[in-house]
Amino acid sequence: MHQNKSNGPIRPHEVAVFALGGLGEIGKNMYCVQYKDEIIIIDAGIKFPDDELLGVDYVIPDYQYLKKNQDKIVGLFITHGHEDHIGGIPFLLRQLKIPKIYAPKLAEELIKNKLEDRRLMGRAPMITFGPDDVITTKKGLKIELFRTNHSIPDSFGVSIKTPLGTIVHTGDFKFDFTPIGPPSDFYKMAKLGEEGVLCLLADSTNAELPIFTGSEKRVGDRLQDIFKGIDGRIIIATFASNVHRVQQIVEASVASGRKVGIFGRSMESAIRIGLEHGYLTCPEDTFVSHHELRKFPQNELTILCTGSQGEPMAALSRIAGGNHKHIEIIPGDTVIFSSSPIPGNALGVGKTINMLYRAGANVITHSPLTDIHTSGHGGQEELKLMLNLIKPKYFMPIHGEYRMLSIHSQLAQDCGVDADKCFIMNNGDVLSFSNKGARLSGKIPAATVYTDDRGTQSMGNDILKARRTLSEDGLVIVATSIRKSDKRLMNGPNLVSRGFVYMKEAEDLIKEAERSIRQALIKQLQNSKHVDKDKLKTTITEAASSVFFDRTQRRPMVLPIILEI
Repeated sequence: MHQNKSNGPIRPHEVAVFALGGLGEIGKNMYCVQYKDEIIIIDAGIKFPDDELLGVDYVIPDYQYLKKNQDKIVGLFITHGHEDHIGGIPFLLRQLKIPKIYAPKLAEELIKNKLEDRRLMGRAPMITFGPDDVITTKKGLKIELFRTNHSIPDSFGVSIKTPLGTIVHTGDFKFDFTPIGPPSDFYKMAKLGEEGVLCLLADSTNAELPIFTGSEKRVGDRLQDIFKGIDGRIIIATFASNVHRVQQIVEASVASGRKVGIFGRSMESAIRIGLEHGYLTCPEDTFVSHHELRKFPQNELTILCTGSQGEPMAALSRIAGGNHKHIEIIPGDTVIFSSSPIPGNALGVGKTINMLYRAGANVITHSPLTDIHTSGHGGQEELKLMLNLIKPKYFMPIHGEYRMLSIHSQLAQDCGVDADKCFIMNNGDVLSFSNKGARLSGKIPAATVYTDDRGTQSMGNDILKARRTLSEDGLVIVATSIRKSDKRLMNGPNLVSRGFVYMKEAEDLIKEAERSIRQALIKQLQNSKHVDKDKLKTTITEAASSVFFDRTQRRPMVLPIILEI
């Protein structure tokens, strides 16, 4: 791995590459290529919060650098329509102006749907961008797409031809020789490699797996076999955006004489867009409304829904918990999870499966025996194939946690890229290219931003720390009154516990804390010339916290309330 630590700004004659998200993590993918006074942005994704990020709806990149340099932005180029690549667009458009958004057709429709929901349509012109299109900028950058296979139709890699060489970004990819939909454009990739590629930025999600990822067609064949062997109603959950998988579920339903009911808002939107634009095909009477389901025998029905990741508010979780207004589990139902749990979601998925079993359902999940799911990301053999097709001079692994990036870097070296030309980078690190070669040229702001669903609130670490404290150790309110004229403690302190201890069972602890706080307050008032509420609040917090930790080894949040008389 290259270790050049030279610092300095992005120089006008250099081509700079950097990420605002997607390095050292899975999600919030956002990459930039800058040359002179032009910036090309590739993707604008989100990441979903971990369990400890209480009250956080989305994790997004810090757009500070782009806000300061928005006059240089040529456009936002989208590789495909997954949330970790397009989910940040509404937040981005609220903060800065994007001249144009270039996206493949399906991604464009998904983005429009997202912007309409948030009343942001018109904030940036949308341009349909396909594999036959070329965008040439004022400084001579040429941007093109090349088709790849992934778990969503219309997935592409991006090539940016610069005066110093071509930068290639793979997007998310796998190599599927029997795909559902158009095949990868091997010719275009090989042609880029023959012409010469300066730097390759490549998806590292499955870099740990020494495999060639299974074909989507094999999953379709297996689903058909499973559907034909089930006598009762089928409830099947998958990602709404995996339109290829949805197509195969529909085909399996038709082949086994079943009608399909759709549940989940994102699933309804994805199927509507898929049918309108030809990504989904089926007989006209395949889909039935919620109210029509009762007209058909159970063994003639498929319920297609969201919730394959155990999301509490998704359709399958509500069905499993008996909280769905249209569907409830009937003993003999078969529930199929046509997905694998995303890291961090296993507990939620397990909880949903337990509820389904309790309600009397049979459950089928992905395993080597069932073979009802395959990844949309290439394993090591596919990563090596991409490296051999593109033949980059320099290599920058992207889209993965650090260990994935590191393994991918070693694969690149195995495929002939020099070790000192492989760059494992962090968000914000700038890799600059000139006629003299490549250098790490400093950092730009690339912090993680926590936000709510509306994007109106940015939550700092202090807020998250406070929420974590409340959730783990509870809250103690300390109320007291002080006569300002003679600095006399009039009433209190009186303590109220919420989520820390049960007051009636902790009288000794509460009285000890009150005595300690009272003594500390009296001492503070006697040694002060005037009543300083901020200092008094600090005194209360320190005295209470000391007692609580000594007695319980816990640190509840202390909220002092001082009434001045």
